[in-house]
Amino acid sequence: MKLNFKIHYDTRWGQNVLISGSAPELGEWQRDKAVSMYYTKEGYWELSLDFAYSDQPILYSYLIGEKNMMDIREYGYPHSIEYSGGDLLCQDDWQKEDSCKLFRNKKPYWRASGVAIPVFSLRSEKSFGIGEFDDLKLLVDWAKQTGQQIIQVLPVNDTTMTHTKFDSYPYNAISIYALHPLYLNLQKMGILTDKEQSNRFDLLQQQLNSKDTVHYEQVDSLKWEYFRLLYAQEGEDILNGCGCQWFSDENKEWLYPYSLYCYLRERFNTSNFHEWGEYSDYKTARKLLSEDEDTVRQTQFYVFLQYHLYLQLLDVHQYADEKGILLKGDIPIGISRNSVEAWIEPQYFHLDAQTGAPPDPFSATGQNWGFPTYNWETIAKDGYSWWKKRFQNMALYFDAFRIDHILGFFRIWEIPEESIQGMLGHFSPALPLSIEEIEESGVHFQEDRLTSPYITDKLIQKTFGKYGEEVIICFFERNADGTYRFKKEFDSQLRIANQIGWQNDNKNNIIRKGLFDLVNEVLFIEDPREKRKYHPRIACRESYSFSQLSDKEQECMNRIHDDFYYFRHTEFWMREALKRLPPLLSSTDMLGCGEDLGMIPSCVPEVMEKLQLLSLEIQRMPKQYGMEFGDTNNYPYRSVCSTSTHDMSGIRGWWQENRELTQHYYNHVLRREGEAPDDLTAELCRKILEMHLQSPSMIAIFPLQDWLSMDATVRRKDFEAERINVPADPKNNWCYRMHLTLESLKRKRNVNAKIKDMIEESNRTEEYEQ
Repeated sequence: MKLNFKIHYDTRWGQNVLISGSAPELGEWQRDKAVSMYYTKEGYWELSLDFAYSDQPILYSYLIGEKNMMDIREYGYPHSIEYSGGDLLCQDDWQKEDSCKLFRNKKPYWRASGVAIPVFSLRSEKSFGIGEFDDLKLLVDWAKQTGQQIIQVLPVNDTTMTHTKFDSYPYNAISIYALHPLYLNLQKMGILTDKEQSNRFDLLQQQLNSKDTVHYEQVDSLKWEYFRLLYAQEGEDILNGCGCQWFSDENKEWLYPYSLYCYLRERFNTSNFHEWGEYSDYKTARKLLSEDEDTVRQTQFYVFLQYHLYLQLLDVHQYADEKGILLKGDIPIGISRNSVEAWIEPQYFHLDAQTGAPPDPFSATGQNWGFPTYNWETIAKDGYSWWKKRFQNMALYFDAFRIDHILGFFRIWEIPEESIQGMLGHFSPALPLSIEEIEESGVHFQEDRLTSPYITDKLIQKTFGKYGEEVIICFFERNADGTYRFKKEFDSQLRIANQIGWQNDNKNNIIRKGLFDLVNEVLFIEDPREKRKYHPRIACRESYSFSQLSDKEQECMNRIHDDFYYFRHTEFWMREALKRLPPLLSSTDMLGCGEDLGMIPSCVPEVMEKLQLLSLEIQRMPKQYGMEFGDTNNYPYRSVCSTSTHDMSGIRGWWQENRELTQHYYNHVLRREGEAPDDLTAELCRKILEMHLQSPSMIAIFPLQDWLSMDATVRRKDFEAERINVPADPKNNWCYRMHLTLESLKRKRNVNAKIKDMIEESNRTEEYEQ
């Protein structure tokens, strides 16, 4: 196979163009092995090379060499090419320094700081009980005032499914494009001409704004009432205006299906499109837009809302750009199984599976997010256009992005449809074990024993105590060998929950939890798509079933488990990521950051470095094996460091969670002698923030709660009220709200001066040049 490279670059005398890349023929990214190109004419450089066949994408970048020095490199992400045979021409444009907005006019080794907060948590004198896009302008002003350069938010897409507090979960969007209507500022949309109604909403706004948390259902009910009143008042004029008509035509590919979805959601009083009768099929439903004038009129209401959302968030982005503040958004790895995309493009998803995360210190039984998994083979067929359009839409409003759970581009934790917890999941894609491989590893494969829950009288009594006999009668049947199996109607966590419910009394809680635990008592899980191939259950050594194996079998199982989860898939998952990520990252000029926490395959740092993706560094979640805390002094430059994330307690809350750990941190990280204080003082909070600001990380972003913790006069009294999310609780109500307004925060001169001083002392300013 032969690849021909061609690029235009106007060199000066003595310079030449070289190419470096992932393939051996391109030096495997070693600069001293970069290959020189040949000048042809009119500024073009060319190179033709023979390549050995590879099923991996070839990544490459161009360099400028002068006097044996390669001191100029393309900015942005590497070019990527998948090769299927024959001669191929790769004609590229030089990626200039300003191809990424975040680096426009920045100095070498630029370092910045910023603040992270969900939009719904913002609080201003003009908002309506929930943060709004327009409130971001005040946050921009505060960031500018304190010397920060970046504002990071959680996803801002529409999550409206039930008009209840369960819609507060920002990672369960109904559309990857549509913005959330609750983030609209009502006054900026338009003022109601009915004075009585206008005065009523003014009063309600004051009442809701006085509350310490987001009262989601009240806000939702009142804002949607206002939307409809304003639409009746001026919707026709807006829709007929040139601006809205342009917006509608420019975005019709997603806007029309979204609007129809919203109309049918309200008509059938459910977001589950499987319950829409004949309209559960999108091809049938979309005929309504050409055959039913009343449907068309009603769907226009949602166009009206999205147009206002577009105008308000775009205005914020332009305002931030003028102030020199960069906006960083968040791309969830998953989509809701009841979303517009699942409805209109089901071919892109495995709707019979769920995504989540394996067990970790924050959730002992894993996490179940409920999202379907991706059908990557289908997505790849059209050059990943589904993902590219998603990134490009985000680039309208943001300068940088965080990929939530970037490991999903390597592999995802896939959970059976009938599971509620995440323990019985497996990584997908993966290389499951054949029976022959398992037996060659020393484990005699007895299918019933290893793939079914291993339940004995002893385990039942240990799990249920005085309820043991009752549980046996209700839920189990006895096997010939004296062990037990679940009755068919109780043989999965979903069936158990459906049968016994979620009553919150002591007995029911003990029985439900115990039954869930017993369902997990397996050692191998059959792959859903490759029959007779198996995944060892994650953390199987902690199970009762494992404890009943012989010493030799336990040793073999440990070896199988560790090889499977830590070594077997390294190259395989690297290839998967290098197929998927480069086309998406190169589709915009946003700076990419990846949330790479949790159970990290060894190939992840290498891929992120090759693609120039910033990693996430959290001190209490060290990536170095055997360490209790990350070393901020040794963080990589290409990283974002933070004190906490939205899935964690803030630093004040963390201080209370494990006294022994806190004491060790106090003595060995903060280097203080004696006994650690019961509460994390403002002075110690400042020390922790300074430690992170001084790190080599390109960006240090702290939750607003942690920024304010360093000053006793502005920190919240109840630190537990600062928690945004509890990942182990699938019904968590995302209702955290600032305890003071942004206007009053801007007036806190002392704390704002402290923050600015800390940032300047850490050399995280525009003026700093190394």
